[in-house]
Amino acid sequence: MLNWFGRKSGRPALPRHVLGFGGGWDDVPQSYAARVREAMTRNPVASRAVRLVAESAGSAPLKVCGEALAALIAQPNPRETRAGFLEGLAAHLLLHGNAYVDAAIGAGGRPAELHALRPDRVTVEGDARGWPAAFLYRAGETAVRLPAHGETAGVLHIRMLNPTGDHYGLGCLAAAAGAVATHNAAAAWNRALLANAARPSGALVFEGEGALSPAQFERLRAEMEASFAGAGNAGRPMLLEGGLKWQALSMTPADMDFAGMHAGAARDIALAFGVPPMLLGLPGDNTYANYSEANRALWRLTVLPLVGRIAEALTHWLRHWWPDARVTIDKDDIPALSHDREILWAQVSAADFLSGEEKRRLLGIDAEDFA
Repeated sequence: MLNWFGRKSGRPALPRHVLGFGGGWDDVPQSYAARVREAMTRNPVASRAVRLVAESAGSAPLKVCGEALAALIAQPNPRETRAGFLEGLAAHLLLHGNAYVDAAIGAGGRPAELHALRPDRVTVEGDARGWPAAFLYRAGETAVRLPAHGETAGVLHIRMLNPTGDHYGLGCLAAAAGAVATHNAAAAWNRALLANAARPSGALVFEGEGALSPAQFERLRAEMEASFAGAGNAGRPMLLEGGLKWQALSMTPADMDFAGMHAGAARDIALAFGVPPMLLGLPGDNTYANYSEANRALWRLTVLPLVGRIAEALTHWLRHWWPDARVTIDKDDIPALSHDREILWAQVSAADFLSGEEKRRLLGIDAEDFA
């Protein structure tokens, strides 16, 4: 934390995979890798929410100044196109809160390739005053030290807001981890109910004198598990011995409220990642009148701020090599926002007190387009 004398706290910087992951949930994974596995491979709501935001960010149209820079953004490296590169950066920011870009310098002294680094492999190294001096990138047993700044402009570090961190951003996954764990636990509970005929079938009551011996009890339990437990044995008739009576049990309304808890956790996951629940097919959401309004809200409230942060960071970083570099979002080319654009055009066209040049300026149309 900065103090009034321009120095940072002397506390050592923590690796991002343990930063900001507190809480008192024993069953919630504490490492970033474990949380990603729980969210992306086991939870359909979180997986779809992340993919929806990341893929939308990757499809966002960009305006790039300069042919050389435009060619670099269009094909950042041999393995990725612009869409894949932006999608990866957006997913890293959304999940981890940090995104790192390393430039491979070509023969002309300018970047020939741009590569996104896995954020969970990057650790910030601070100098004597606590400012970022380098990035340590670990892959297996190999560790590479990359400069944070200097003649090559270093590694680009884009981070999300983290009020309690000096060097690392805070991703949405930290806030969504509890809801993901609850949603996964509710799904496991529902699967267990399904395996037991969707209800606690009942209990065996011994009506004879005394009590069952330990051997009799264990034999009955083994027979119940082998012959009557599981979905494959649902509805199978039971043959009881003398002194045994079957008493059916039912669940209370509170016990059966797992469906509501399941839906509530799903909505919390959508909220954490900034996705309207309607777009994820979650029932009970009437905030937006239709799918189009929900999609427009997704772009306005989540995708545009995320891509705008990436574009602004790339612009500032690339100006080290291209002084006139500028990467912006072409909002006029986004289908989800076409309705908003139509309203703006109608309002500007109806303003008779404006000149043609002023109207074009308000609409973001360059004069040379009409030359």
